[in-house]
Amino acid sequence: MNEKEQELLDVSLDDIVREFSDNTQVIPDLKDAAPWDTPEGAVPEDTMAVPTVEPPTGDTIRLDKIPHTDTPPAPPESPAPQETVEPFSENWEPEYEQPMGEYVPPQPIPFRPRSRLRELKTKLIAGPERRYYEISEIGVGKLQAAIFLSLLIILISAGAAALYAMGMVQPERMKLMIFGQILIMLLAALLGCYQMMEGVGDLFLRGRFTLNTLLVITFIACCADAVFCLQELRVPICAAFALEVTMSLWATYHRRTTEMGQMDTLRKASRLDSITKVENFHDGRPGFIRGEGQPEDFMDNYEQVSDPQRRQNRYALICLFLSLAIAVAAGVLHSLSMAVLIFSSTLLVAVPASFFVSLTRPMAVLERKLHSLGAVLCGWSGVKALRGKAAVPLADGDMFPQGSTKLNGVKFYGDRDPDEVIAYSAALIRASGGGLTPLFEELLASRNGPQYDVENLQNYPGGGIGGEICGEPVLMGTLKFLKDMGVEVPAGTQVNQAVHLSIDGTLAGLFAINYNRTRFSASGLATLCGDRKLNCVVTSGDFMLSDTFLKGKFGINTRRVLFPTLQERAALQAIRPEPDAPALALLTREGLAPMAYAITGARSLVTACRLGMIIHMIGGILGMLIMLALAVLGSVELLTPVNVLLYQLVWMLPGLLVTSWTRTI
Repeated sequence: MNEKEQELLDVSLDDIVREFSDNTQVIPDLKDAAPWDTPEGAVPEDTMAVPTVEPPTGDTIRLDKIPHTDTPPAPPESPAPQETVEPFSENWEPEYEQPMGEYVPPQPIPFRPRSRLRELKTKLIAGPERRYYEISEIGVGKLQAAIFLSLLIILISAGAAALYAMGMVQPERMKLMIFGQILIMLLAALLGCYQMMEGVGDLFLRGRFTLNTLLVITFIACCADAVFCLQELRVPICAAFALEVTMSLWATYHRRTTEMGQMDTLRKASRLDSITKVENFHDGRPGFIRGEGQPEDFMDNYEQVSDPQRRQNRYALICLFLSLAIAVAAGVLHSLSMAVLIFSSTLLVAVPASFFVSLTRPMAVLERKLHSLGAVLCGWSGVKALRGKAAVPLADGDMFPQGSTKLNGVKFYGDRDPDEVIAYSAALIRASGGGLTPLFEELLASRNGPQYDVENLQNYPGGGIGGEICGEPVLMGTLKFLKDMGVEVPAGTQVNQAVHLSIDGTLAGLFAINYNRTRFSASGLATLCGDRKLNCVVTSGDFMLSDTFLKGKFGINTRRVLFPTLQERAALQAIRPEPDAPALALLTREGLAPMAYAITGARSLVTACRLGMIIHMIGGILGMLIMLALAVLGSVELLTPVNVLLYQLVWMLPGLLVTSWTRTI
């Protein structure tokens, strides 16, 4: 089928009927001459009249009756020559090999400032807030009531034991006295049943031997000793056991309130920053810098077992074996009843009562402080990483947050144009950076001043900067700095907290700056400068923040504050934490105080836990040595309930003092 037939097949039925409805068509004889060979206006000789073909009367038209010719297609016309247009001229238009589609303008980048907050809130609701309400449903009311009742039991038991020690209990009332002490011990065990159940679970479910596990064994030993007390008519040691139960309840209260406070801090957060550690930050020391925090940084680490807790658990297990050994020696040398008495007494004196809160109380005290500042520590791994010698960068916003620095006035000297003085000052401040840049940029914009570039910018240690603007030497800094540089200053020029500008060795302007000290900045600087292993590194480009200025403004000891050069400060500001760097603490507020107290608080927590471990271990080891001597000598006259309780109370005093170490940050 040729092209003509194909075209006719594509024509609709109506077109075919319309084509053959004409009367006559005259076409040339295409065999002898082509249409382009016939002269214009001439008619070929061999022409024929084509009668009009009437369509059949049926519903269809037979296509084979349609006349057609084998006319070859006309050759393409040669394109007319086009004028050559020089590329990229006014009339030039680019040519494309393929037709261009419809022009789609570039879509604007969607700006969703609340997307980060929405994502953060979703994670906080699924994690900290959910856990907070779970703990809130449990509450601490029952724990508080149990602690109060346990203290009341201790007073009753200690009072009864004191009456017996003073000989005020008649012999016929001895059994009543013993039954009363046993009942008190059982009531104390009932109040601490959840703690003892937790101790059993630690041993059989989690594979750990804890102080609560040792408390269960102590209760069993005291019950066995109570049986011999009924036979021998002596008072059992119940007050000391009730005191340990009270301390165990208090430790649970600390853990619950600490976790609730941490979850409450996170669930209320509208921003979440992290403290990360960067190795070799300045002068070979690591640095603590801010990064972007995630709720998972805390949720995945806050329940981890700390190193002091592992040592405490190992010590409790060692105490069990040593107590068994001392009891066996007493049983071999003397009697079974004495062995049981020595075993129960050794367990009580080997673990001073305050040992139960030696790790939980420092954290609870610290958490109350951090909660008010909006900071949480990311588990013991974060606490350990915050130890040691380190550097803490101090930016403009850390010392003087936004809005605390204001421009009080401007005074001009000499015959320089005021707009030129302001433009020179703004150019120099802009080149050096720092918190004064917005103030001078706003002043320059208000006067519609010109923009200048600074060459050979230098940072002088005396509290000033310098450079060349339009070929003129320009200095800017404190009044003392300009005098030291040989600038002539008119008599009577004395303004506190002012920036002075000199052009070509002549004083040209004075800008009075008001630096308002905030409470958060002052407390944060004080706590950082008070740690002898921390160095504050000033990364601010504000040349006014010198050693003398900070000492006079904040009243701090600046021996541990470092002031790098302007180039070093720019390099330090560009340092960012690694994407996979672990978060050591999370901050929900701006300012220096949350970061400073998180760092120093973690360091004081480590000190408190270490000292608490040492003091209580010394007391326990000393108690076991005393029990060993009594077991060998067979002297049980000193093993009275009052003496054992007094021994516990004596070691509680330094233990509780050490656990409050974190109050001093």
